[in-house]
Amino acid sequence: MTNPRLPRRLVVLISGAGSTMRAVLEASADPAYGAQIVAVISERADAAGLAIAADAGIPTQVVSLADFEDRARWDEALADAIARLEPDIVLCAGFMRLLGAPSLERFGGRIVNTHPALLPSYPGAHGVRDALEGGAKVTGCTVMLVDEGVDTGPIIAQAAIEVWDTDTEATLHERIKQVERGLVATTVGRMAREGWTVDGRRVTMGEQEGEA
Repeated sequence: MTNPRLPRRLVVLISGAGSTMRAVLEASADPAYGAQIVAVISERADAAGLAIAADAGIPTQVVSLADFEDRARWDEALADAIARLEPDIVLCAGFMRLLGAPSLERFGGRIVNTHPALLPSYPGAHGVRDALEGGAKVTGCTVMLVDEGVDTGPIIAQAAIEVWDTDTEATLHERIKQVERGLVATTVGRMAREGWTVDGRRVTMGEQEGEA
């Protein structure tokens, strides 16, 4: 995807503390970063990250599943809320709901998510625990594009982290998160500045020959 408009419009989806969103917000304070958070949407009204965004002057919105008759209506409402913001990139930063077909159809190829393991190994909700139980000596974090599956989208960037013999799930996850926040901020910035293309499972940064 290429787009001459800079900074890129970035919509962030959160469910909790907003630590990854904060990392991107801090990185975007540099005018050369290439992206600006134009809104933060949460599926939980009590998400602490909403206050962080509000304090930074960023518009916020809550689209709660509990406010809709069923999941299908919520999916449509969330996609509508995102669409009104005209995003170039949608970042799932600790967003704890799977995005439905309406969002994937409208924003496919520009929805970014993260996972605390080196995909395709250890996908799913317990990537850190599964890596420990599997005896992995190296794990890490992955930034990928979102598709219809669970942690199955094309990989954009990864960072490796050694598993220590003394690690628990909590200590390992904390070390992963520290690296993950920086990786997300760096990756989104590169996507914004350089553009990206997707060819099957491969994501390449930068404009490719023949693109405008």
